[in-house]
Amino acid sequence: MVTPKKSLLKVRVMDFITSTAILPLLFGCLGIFGLFRLLQWIRMKAYLRKAVVVITGATSGLGKECAKVFYAAGAKLVLCGRNGEALEELTRELTTSATKVQTHKPHTVTFDLADPGATVAAAAEILQCFGHVDILVNNAGISYRGAIMDTTLDVDKRVMETNYFGPVALTKALLPSMIRRRQGHVVAISSVQGKISVPFRSAYAASKHATQAFFDCLRAEMEQYEIEVTVISPGYIHTNLSLNAVTADGSRYGVMDKTTAQGRSPVEVAQDVLAAVGKKKKDVILADLLPSLAIYLRTLAPGLFFSLMASRARKERKAKNS
Repeated sequence: MVTPKKSLLKVRVMDFITSTAILPLLFGCLGIFGLFRLLQWIRMKAYLRKAVVVITGATSGLGKECAKVFYAAGAKLVLCGRNGEALEELTRELTTSATKVQTHKPHTVTFDLADPGATVAAAAEILQCFGHVDILVNNAGISYRGAIMDTTLDVDKRVMETNYFGPVALTKALLPSMIRRRQGHVVAISSVQGKISVPFRSAYAASKHATQAFFDCLRAEMEQYEIEVTVISPGYIHTNLSLNAVTADGSRYGVMDKTTAQGRSPVEVAQDVLAAVGKKKKDVILADLLPSLAIYLRTLAPGLFFSLMASRARKERKAKNS
């Protein structure tokens, strides 16, 4: 039985600990955490300000929004894409926008990432803009919709050229200048489908799996030169990616998928990309709960994951035939 004296002593001891140790310690931890976040924010701003940032696929979707947030952060931009007029229009839009920091007029380089020869020539032109590249954002890409048995090999190659070989060629062309300076940051905008495979997206998923693997290897090999590599894997984003996707015969898909229509705003994703680059993160997943869980399910319970994907394939096939 607890005596009143012991009970009172226990209360006083708890009050003493709470008043003289726990609360100050708690506030101290919060203060240190707040200071850490502030220093991290200042460091990120300094890292991005006046950095030479190359963005491919800058004329629309996520690439365009990335151009806006990096420009607002004070970066020196080199905007790349296939449509020269669209690049110039984006440049005018950026230079007439209000910003809180000193900004720099972007340069533009027009080329087709799927053309290896054009990519090498474009790399030389990119280096002429500011003399070097600090951050390369490999964003340009093309999507795909179709059944494997109906898809021509030319379509598979086309998707791989744009999504994999193009970024690899541009990265390899710009790496020597980064290595000489022992400074640089290569960013690959991949996809959740670079970590899991979804039926009727074979060419796209394959290109993004290859992207993930290449840049993971690059990260390890570039560590000795102090060059950062970041792979960012977004989920569905509300852009025109599905509208411009190629189909099994190479024609334009032209449909806004429900998942794409319900995807995250490219404005929000661009802010996350900026933060990931500024914090020099290695590998980032920007997806909702279900896609994120699917990635872990693929590793921890592959049998269940494969069953779910087979079920999804059946449902999509049934919906298409109905």
